[in-house]
Amino acid sequence: MDHSEPLLETPLFSAHRALGARMVPFAGYQMPVQYPDGILAEHGWARIHAGLFDVSHMGQALLKGPDHATTARALEALAPADFLNLAPGQQRYSQLLAEDGGIIDDFMVTRPLAPEWDGTLILVVNAACKAGDFAHIAAHLPAGVTLIERPERALLALQGPEAAAVMARHCPQATALDFMTSIPTDFDGIPVEVSRSGYTGEDGFEISVENESAPLLWAALLAEPEVKAIGLGARDSLRLEAGLCLYGHDIDLSTSPIEAALNWSIQKRRRSEGGFPGAGRIQDELAQGPARVRVGLRLEGRAPAREGAEITSDGAVVGRVTSGGFAPTLGAPIAMGYVPPALSAPGTRVDVLVRGKALAATVASLPFVPTRYARKPKAGA
Repeated sequence: MDHSEPLLETPLFSAHRALGARMVPFAGYQMPVQYPDGILAEHGWARIHAGLFDVSHMGQALLKGPDHATTARALEALAPADFLNLAPGQQRYSQLLAEDGGIIDDFMVTRPLAPEWDGTLILVVNAACKAGDFAHIAAHLPAGVTLIERPERALLALQGPEAAAVMARHCPQATALDFMTSIPTDFDGIPVEVSRSGYTGEDGFEISVENESAPLLWAALLAEPEVKAIGLGARDSLRLEAGLCLYGHDIDLSTSPIEAALNWSIQKRRRSEGGFPGAGRIQDELAQGPARVRVGLRLEGRAPAREGAEITSDGAVVGRVTSGGFAPTLGAPIAMGYVPPALSAPGTRVDVLVRGKALAATVASLPFVPTRYARKPKAGA
């Protein structure tokens, strides 16, 4: 972004300031990196109670066509997930792909539950990429399918083990949701779209609401004893412990979904049929394995490895760290990065160069901290 442009503010900017947040530039917005309690306390609170995040900087949009199949196939021409078989009320994670299979962005797609919304998909993309994403999608749509941006909507995320108990007081219908499902409902009488999802590894909800109503929801949630506001700093440490990718760091135009260990996000039909950008490369990588793969790393000692740190084996550079930091839940430094498949098995020993010093590290299974998503038992199970 051009640094001469003024930073944007979310509808909750004044609320953050009132809480004493430290505001920083992020994706063209002034965003709270932490509140007075600090990142460690915020991280711990979200793991035990419920943390409230302002993610209104994210890009929200509708993809509208004459029927579900038409709209789904239009999006399937740009991303490798199976949207055609998405059930009403279901949500799916995917990636917008470049022609060579590199990742333009990762995003969330929801098929609305309401029958009158048939033919519409709800998209949420990353803040720093939204202008480019929306231009890319709009430029590649067939006749009859249109992209409608939703700048009039804010997005709040309530995350943590006590999130459902809090939501039950304001939006009881939301507590019946399964992980990665969504409903239109109301929160204290205010119309909202709620999904049971988030980016912390905890149970939680994301609430889309008209901008003018966002401060009311924020205040109502913060008034609950289980809830505290959480900034970008703890959001990053929480998602790293959950082994989740951050666009522009762990994934970008130079990485494919298979290198990024996101195979699970490409459903069986799409793997065999293809029909998305970079399908040939991705099908080859699925069959033969990629040249490198994203892994977790547990470092010995207390020094964290940051993005860009070299990963070595027997003195030779074999990869780089893409995200790294101290994991408050584990009380130890962790990182993610890319290594050759031969070095990707959990338990493999490597070194990470931190300030010129080789620190011993072990490849670890992801997530680092077990996820606690709300998954309802399947019928007959």
